[in-house]
Amino acid sequence: MSERPIRRPRKRSQKSIGLIGLGAFGRLIAAHLGAHFPILGYDPIVTGEIKGVTLRPLAEVAACDAVILATPVPQLSAVIAAISPYLRPGALVLDVGSVKVIPAQIMLAELPDHVDIVGTHPMFGPQSARGGVKGLKIVLCPIRGRHVRPLAAFLRNTFGLDAIIATPEAHDRDAAMVQGLTHLIAKVLVEMEPLPRQMTTASFDLIFRAIEMVRYDAPEVFYAIERMNPYAPDVRRRFFALAAELAEQLEQNGESKKSDPIETAG
Repeated sequence: MSERPIRRPRKRSQKSIGLIGLGAFGRLIAAHLGAHFPILGYDPIVTGEIKGVTLRPLAEVAACDAVILATPVPQLSAVIAAISPYLRPGALVLDVGSVKVIPAQIMLAELPDHVDIVGTHPMFGPQSARGGVKGLKIVLCPIRGRHVRPLAAFLRNTFGLDAIIATPEAHDRDAAMVQGLTHLIAKVLVEMEPLPRQMTTASFDLIFRAIEMVRYDAPEVFYAIERMNPYAPDVRRRFFALAAELAEQLEQNGESKKSDPIETAG
């Protein structure tokens, strides 16, 4: 009697990631995920080699197990229309935009019903992640499917990220102030340059560090944060109104009536 050959369990093929958009943030994604997954990338204006990414046609990139849309929010609809015919059933589609309500609405309405969707916002960029991403924050917004909790666990365990699960509305309400004001103040201070570099206080150094973290963001990032977050206009109006009120008080010396400085000192 001949012996039956031993059947070994088949190795499960590794999940593939398709990365659409290979700008500064797309490359940051590839630098960290490339050690864990094969990454196929597509960008219409990128032709050179990118570490950790294999450049392939759009159709092949869109057919991966997970597809990350690292493109500006205003281009989201056009990108979805281009990739939809190639998305496989059960695939996970994620965006990485700085706002979440509008992208969530677009993806839910325009992506095929057979894919799952998670909106993400890494609360950092290439500048703030130069020393690594451990301890930095990323927001995950469940839109369709059940991937959000396993994804959050993977990001925490693999990269040490602080993964926060929130609705798109909760994200945008907080981001309108957290990011909206940061970028707004940085934009104004950059216009006031040159800024002091030598005789500074610790608090001013922190402000300067904040400016440097967002100074080189693409214009599309500023546009999305300030114009595509539905909660940003109210925050801006409140900020400018309070700033104007404070300016008026300072012009009037902050006093309803003038007092004798000698009498006050006595």
